[in-house]
Amino acid sequence: MIKMTRAYLLSIGNELLCGRTVDTNAAWLSGRLFAAGVQTASVQCIADETADIVQALRLAVQRADVVLVTGGLGPTDDDLTRQALAAYLGVELVYYPELGEKIEAFFTSRGLTMPQRNRVQACIPQGAEPIDNPRGTAPGVLYETEQTLIALMPGVPAEMKAMFETSVLPRIQRRLGGPVVRSVNLRCYGAGESAVAEMLGNRMRRGRNPLVNCTVSEGIITLQVIAKAHTPQEAEQRLETERLELEKMLGNLVFGTGEDTLQEVVGRLLKTKNKTVTVAESCTGGLVAKLLTDVSGSSEYFNYGWITYSNQAKMEQLGLSSALLEEFGAVSEPAAQAMAEGAIRKARADCAIGITGIAGPGGGTEQKPVGLVYISIMNNGICHVHRCHFTNAGRAAVRLRTAQTALNLLRLELTI
Repeated sequence: MIKMTRAYLLSIGNELLCGRTVDTNAAWLSGRLFAAGVQTASVQCIADETADIVQALRLAVQRADVVLVTGGLGPTDDDLTRQALAAYLGVELVYYPELGEKIEAFFTSRGLTMPQRNRVQACIPQGAEPIDNPRGTAPGVLYETEQTLIALMPGVPAEMKAMFETSVLPRIQRRLGGPVVRSVNLRCYGAGESAVAEMLGNRMRRGRNPLVNCTVSEGIITLQVIAKAHTPQEAEQRLETERLELEKMLGNLVFGTGEDTLQEVVGRLLKTKNKTVTVAESCTGGLVAKLLTDVSGSSEYFNYGWITYSNQAKMEQLGLSSALLEEFGAVSEPAAQAMAEGAIRKARADCAIGITGIAGPGGGTEQKPVGLVYISIMNNGICHVHRCHFTNAGRAAVRLRTAQTALNLLRLELTI
């Protein structure tokens, strides 16, 4: 088995421990490290206390080759990360005049006077080196030995990401000297995580090469495939073979790769087929239209739609009859079909999505419970209506899953 370098991530800040701020930095860094062939061994949140940070550094260096620290590089009294690294190394902080001048120029360029307390940001532990921060005032700090690399980076995500990509990641890559790692994400929708795992069998077994990891976020399943080899060509070939086999096993559950979204994939299909789409939404309140128009260039295939929340709106705007609503109700298969038909007729579009349902938490009955949704997809003059029941979900989750399912159903129609 090819051994991977291990990383330890330390996130500094009381705001992370009291719930005011979510630590997105560690998740992003773990993903970037894994793609580079570095396995994250542990993630820790540490309070703004010098002794706690020093203790965490000692543990991290014992257990990992790469230690990445985010946060605590600001100018205030509770920003103690650089001081903690100096204490861990047993050295003094050294003031770098050129860094001080650069920080002062940052303020001057914005018509501001640099507060004296910002001078501490130009102090670097003796024996370490500063890392340029093109997006802020806090330089990073890098300390490297033959055994370990320690990098201190700002907690501000945009500053941290730029610093990591331009300065820290290249240093890590130079240290690896091990296997070539290649990865790809397969994006799936339409089945649960356990069902996908069942379909894949032993392909998710730990220690396998290629390795298949699975994560789920808001109904979207992402399979990260990581292949390791001794040459780039061998790694790419191993990755491509695995990707093709997984796509064959999962079929139309796979809707894209990388960071593809359902709305982006649907948009590409509509443009490829030179088709337009319209929407008629009730319980989703315009969420499908919002997702479609999140994509740049969506005006090529989406002009307008309707949010017909009340029965009156459904009748006036989409032409549903009072007799239909009285006999079947607004949450019904006939109503969903009539909504799509009315929208496609008025918009003169090629495709239509109609949605009606009960998002909750109130409004449900024994016959029509909360989470019951009817989604109609009209394409090529034919309308298919799908009955969905999203259980054990709050109002926002029902609406999101409904919108995603509608986009996925349209995707499947467009790929026939």
